[in-house]
Amino acid sequence: MSKLVLVVDDERSVQEALRDILEDSGYRVECASNGLEGLELIDRLDPDAVLLDIKMPEMNGIRALEIINQRGRNVPVIIMTAYGSTETTIEAMKLGAFDYLMKPLKVNEVLDALGKAVEVREMIRRFRHNQSDCQGDINENIMIGLSPAMQSIYKTIGRVANSNATVLIRGESGTGKELVARAIHFNSVRKDRNFVKINCASIPENLLESELFGHEKGAFTGAVAAKQGKFEIAHKGTIFLDEIGEMSAGTQAKILRVLQEREFERVGGTETIQVDVRIVAATNKDLERSIEEGTFREDLYYRINVVDIMLPPLRERKQDIPALVEHIIKNTSLEHGKTITGFSREAIDLLEAYDWPGNIRELKNICERAVLMSSGPLLTVEDLPLGLRKSSRRIDWLGELQGDSLKEIVAEVEREVILKALEDNNWNRSATAQALKMNRSSLYAKMKELGIID
Repeated sequence: MSKLVLVVDDERSVQEALRDILEDSGYRVECASNGLEGLELIDRLDPDAVLLDIKMPEMNGIRALEIINQRGRNVPVIIMTAYGSTETTIEAMKLGAFDYLMKPLKVNEVLDALGKAVEVREMIRRFRHNQSDCQGDINENIMIGLSPAMQSIYKTIGRVANSNATVLIRGESGTGKELVARAIHFNSVRKDRNFVKINCASIPENLLESELFGHEKGAFTGAVAAKQGKFEIAHKGTIFLDEIGEMSAGTQAKILRVLQEREFERVGGTETIQVDVRIVAATNKDLERSIEEGTFREDLYYRINVVDIMLPPLRERKQDIPALVEHIIKNTSLEHGKTITGFSREAIDLLEAYDWPGNIRELKNICERAVLMSSGPLLTVEDLPLGLRKSSRRIDWLGELQGDSLKEIVAEVEREVILKALEDNNWNRSATAQALKMNRSSLYAKMKELGIID
């Protein structure tokens, strides 16, 4: 079926001109004369893209765009305006507009912007469909967000998914690198084969080689039987090497051989095994610096970095927070049999003001905790952790925290120190505990107490 475009403009002549242009180009078109009508049609028709005028009676385009974002509608909105340099246009882009077009409209610009918008919309739908089919739990694997940064990532995934190119995904801990890797796999011709992941930082160095390449019986103490490695299991599919920057030099050399020759031997074996595997790697380290320091091979870097995807931290895509929150709350409420409608506007404002050192992982933990602890259908500011509630008042600790109890102040300081240490240590609890000079179990208990984890 052809794609549906909603035109929202109070000028009948603009509606009819766009209808003629778009229908001639194969689109289906519906029209509305103001923001209120447009919102009703968005809810009822679920269009693939929206062309939205800014200046309209009853409800203007800026307010309509704000409500679209609040409702978490994953529809690309292209703003139309005769005032492209005004503050309202800038505000529209901040609110998540996909693009803007200057009036009088040019046919080629309209069609080009719509083509890109529809491409992003289709990518989101494919993610949902494929991940539902292949993962079973759609709620755990959807990529959420229509910020410009995320739109660019969707486009990159769409362009490279069906190739065999090696992809390097970069980003801070908790930004969703595995979701991108899954999206690449499940939108590729390999989607019916295995997607195999391995965290290179979580496995001791002396065991990582065996995990990757397998081993023969008797290869080392405890090898009582032959075992396939991750590369064999991923044959004809995709292997996701998370935290590849943590690999030892010896393992890096063997990964390089697989990339170049598509072959390897099991640990303790002599038989050469051929594999057809696509490699997607991820890291939160600066690999260029690691190369300079001599801890990462330059030749391997160029082999894995054929396509480079940089995931933005949550603090740089805060306009996606309402949609992310809605998704997490809906999923958690369903899982635990609760009926939660969402956060209050004041709570959303606080979530958007916070810097999110733990990124989406931290947002997920806070939302899930709020759902579990709440007794009412609407989550409020009081359902958020104390440290987050005070996050907008950190500049002057002594002045701004006056009136709080000593216990509250200490808890806030503890939470910020632990979050910073977790971030510095890539959320590795053992390393964080060591850095804070406390044992791992005490750190875990303190994280639960402060609402960092459930």
